[in-house]
Amino acid sequence: MGFALCIRRSASTLASVCGRVARAQAVSVIVNRSSLVPKTSLLRPFVSRGFPYSTATEPLKSDQTLLQVIDSEINDSFDADDHDADEETIDSSDFPFKIEDNPGHRTVKLTREYNGEQIKVEVSMPGLAMDENEDDVDDDEDGDGRHEKANESSIPLVVTVTKKSGLSLEFSCTAFPDEIVIDGLSVNRPEDSSQEQLTYDGPDFQELDENMRKSFHKFLETRGIKASATDFLYEYMMKKDSREYLLWLKKLKTFVQE
Repeated sequence: MGFALCIRRSASTLASVCGRVARAQAVSVIVNRSSLVPKTSLLRPFVSRGFPYSTATEPLKSDQTLLQVIDSEINDSFDADDHDADEETIDSSDFPFKIEDNPGHRTVKLTREYNGEQIKVEVSMPGLAMDENEDDVDDDEDGDGRHEKANESSIPLVVTVTKKSGLSLEFSCTAFPDEIVIDGLSVNRPEDSSQEQLTYDGPDFQELDENMRKSFHKFLETRGIKASATDFLYEYMMKKDSREYLLWLKKLKTFVQE
């Protein structure tokens, strides 16, 4: 009995062992078969044969389009003005200044000497004079006529009259077709240059006595700052604006081409 029981237990154990071995072999076969299947790269779905060529050509196409637009604008700007025409001239008695015009700069400098004084005028590009306080000025029946200047073409001017001692008067002006308006006035000393933030520029010019305002207008007129030269300055600065724009377009084209 004991021997027979031992044989049955041994047979049961052997069968269990054989079953585990068989299952292990089956799993091994499955694993080995899966290893034979070609693996697909994880990057392959994101790679396209045409991708490198499209990224290379798109910038080139956009640059060519930009160049065509710039060339068209250059041609239009060049045709709009006669750049070969001679500059307008004005009587020297009405315009006694030497013009210093540097390409690439937004301003033009006028210089002259008058009875030992050095006079310098910085002329900016023409613009529209928009009166920020137009409603307030309209309520003033007089208002020095400034409300009539709203939306009128003008040229900003900074006039500096310097004495031999270095003491100078600086006028902030706006040149209109028929008159020059003084917006501000300050007295400057050579030693004040290092303390500009501390200097007192004086009251608003319109708050000064009327006779004093008229005297300062006469002061500038005597030194050549008068309305008769305004038309010449306006035309000159309009042409400069066209030249500067054309120069800017050419620089832009050179950048895109490189």
